[in-house]
Amino acid sequence: MCQESKIINEFTGKDYLNATGQVEVGMTNDYMFRIVFQQNKFALKGLLSSVLHLKPNSITDIEIKNVVQPGVSIADKEYRMDILLTLNNGIVINIEMQLNNYGNWQFRSVAYICREYDNINRGEDYKNVLPVYHIGFLNFTLFEDHPEFCAAYQLRNAKDNYLYTDRLNLIVIELSHEELATQDDIDYGITEWVRLFKPKTWEELKMVAQNNECMSSAIESLYLSNTDENIRKVARDREDFLRYQAKREETIKELTDENARLRKLLEDNGIKP
Repeated sequence: MCQESKIINEFTGKDYLNATGQVEVGMTNDYMFRIVFQQNKFALKGLLSSVLHLKPNSITDIEIKNVVQPGVSIADKEYRMDILLTLNNGIVINIEMQLNNYGNWQFRSVAYICREYDNINRGEDYKNVLPVYHIGFLNFTLFEDHPEFCAAYQLRNAKDNYLYTDRLNLIVIELSHEELATQDDIDYGITEWVRLFKPKTWEELKMVAQNNECMSSAIESLYLSNTDENIRKVARDREDFLRYQAKREETIKELTDENARLRKLLEDNGIKP
């Protein structure tokens, strides 16, 4: 958990302390999540120190590699909403919020992490490859037969679980399974961050963050982003697209299932489709 005594970010206003009522766009919106933590490295430092079990003062530098200009419309609706960064110039981290389950998260996350793992220059020794982490906050259960609050995956021997390498790390945090949190998840504050992402009102947000300066700073950034009309518009457009995409996927599945049912019905009656 972040214990620094001074909030270090570019914002100085404290109007969010008087904010009440509904939060128009919260941090489960993947665009808003990105904007908040892209603009507020102090809050990002607190989040990363919790998830990676680090002391905040051990994080000396965060460099975001894929900065976007806040409030500028996203032309490509498939635009990735992840934050790609290097930590202390020695660790590569990809972090994102994902609301909808398209049935491909495990494959997509592996593709992302493998792209970033190839991070050495031609001719360099492979021993110099930087450790890579992919951190996903999911608003769904990744494996229905194996729900978990915070799961960490690495390359290991399938027979005896012996570690092959600790330089490829996939971390999955399921927002809906806080009841499965371990004592470590609680002690390192991961449960608190998840509680911060989900509230719908400013009163709830401030209650969650009242004893954590990094979280309070994140709320301040969220409030200021919500007061920016352009940022709100892009965030709402993103929500509209994700709803459309989810409905489209649902319709495709229904049509596919119906097609399979009709095919089986024809086959059962001796008719070749």
